[in-house]
Amino acid sequence: MDDAVIKGAGYILAHVPNLTYEFGTTQVLERLKDPESPYLAKMKEHLRTYEQALAYPPFQAYIGNLHPDDLAAIPRPWYEGEKVKPARTGPYGEIVPEDEFYAWMLLVDTFDLVWLDEKFLAELKVRLEKSPLVAPADLKKLGSGKAAADIAARVQAGSAAPLYLGGRLVGCVRQAHEVDDTLAAHVMAENVASKASAVLALRHLLAQTGTDPKAVDYIIEASEEACGDMNQRGGGNFAKAIGEWAGCLNATGSDTRGFCAGPTHALIHAAALVKAGFYKSVVVVGGGAMAKLGMNGRDHVAKGLPVLEDVLGGFAILVAENDGVNPVIRGDSLGKHNIGSGSSPQAVMQALVADPLERLGLRLSDVDKYSVEMQIPEITEPAGAGDVPTANFKMIAALAVMRKEIERSAIAEFVARHGMPGFAPTQGHIPSGVPFIGHARDQILAGKITRAMIIGKGSLFLGRMTNLFDGVSFLLERNPGRKSEEAAVVDEAALRKLVASALRRAAVELTGGEG
Repeated sequence: MDDAVIKGAGYILAHVPNLTYEFGTTQVLERLKDPESPYLAKMKEHLRTYEQALAYPPFQAYIGNLHPDDLAAIPRPWYEGEKVKPARTGPYGEIVPEDEFYAWMLLVDTFDLVWLDEKFLAELKVRLEKSPLVAPADLKKLGSGKAAADIAARVQAGSAAPLYLGGRLVGCVRQAHEVDDTLAAHVMAENVASKASAVLALRHLLAQTGTDPKAVDYIIEASEEACGDMNQRGGGNFAKAIGEWAGCLNATGSDTRGFCAGPTHALIHAAALVKAGFYKSVVVVGGGAMAKLGMNGRDHVAKGLPVLEDVLGGFAILVAENDGVNPVIRGDSLGKHNIGSGSSPQAVMQALVADPLERLGLRLSDVDKYSVEMQIPEITEPAGAGDVPTANFKMIAALAVMRKEIERSAIAEFVARHGMPGFAPTQGHIPSGVPFIGHARDQILAGKITRAMIIGKGSLFLGRMTNLFDGVSFLLERNPGRKSEEAAVVDEAALRKLVASALRRAAVELTGGEG
């Protein structure tokens, strides 16, 4: 069977400074510990405006207006001034403002959990009517909103989580059960936000690729959230819940989890389902993680930076049958970190990068671009975590030195050529390999590169079930043409020979064996 192809990728960011302040776990824990915390008081002064977020170069790279390599030529700090043209939309998606994102949360809510102030919603509808992603049926579903007094009463009673816009209470997310902590208001807010950001990404993907939503057969959701109740905390199913609001009426689906490695696992699953012939069109989708908003905010504020973790990410990737054109997920290129592989950084990179390439007879330098943990370095460096993408690329370069493919003096050149600056928000699964797929696909189709390696890595110890590390990888490669078509040509020629041979034998028999 032919390898599956990637037909498109959609990426969105939702700029949500108020959700960052209210729902990021760093802020939530600080508020529980000290409601009068100086950090929380000072944090509000460090929240960015929507216009500032639009002008942030890594965000423009995420939605496709810049190539990640372009960031290397832009002076840092990137958060100062306006160093690139601010744009809401890009080839892959858009950066959504917080007020509109609240409307998307309301839209995808099916249990009357999200309430928005009636005056606020009326203001929003005027703008939403102009969005190509919002249909008349969506506007009808939004309704007319709720009374401000009713929203305030539920927030004050503790049965709902607040939705603020500056100092204005514009809505809330209600608890879904009185005693089930799994359905508490803050959990429902996290899950609805993840669902909304995923729906946005999926709608962008379908619009960009011109894909009929009804042609999608299967959806795999690969975020780091879990939906369920007290009897099955992660029962699911985000995938079908997301597909419902993107019009994928003929699709079913399921959720795949693996911490940061989840999306790459999901893409391999999708490619396998398509290559096996079970489904023709599979979407891998993931929404944002509200808990991770402002995760390093304390360090950012202490060092005079804006709070840079102020966006929710979302992605959607279409995996489909080989069309002979789009880049293939090469089925014989899979790398995997085995249970017995060992957890040292060298062992991980050996398993995910060197081993699969060696199996294919390829050198490390034969991969044009590697995409690993693509976090924005300006976010992680103030917290002492360093430049995570560059650290990964240096590890791959070190493997090349050990294998005598390059000299030690060429490490920096290798990193610059085969790596790229980080450009994705620190949302765990969001920066893990998948943000580069849109760029890689475009460059492969344009003939600028031949292959890219997508690497997902995950720290499983966070779940306290194992100390094992995790990771998987695959090559996204230029389409060599459909093998099935070549086989069909060969089979047709062989069939003609067989028919000719049979006819000759029949002629011989009819003439009494005279040749």
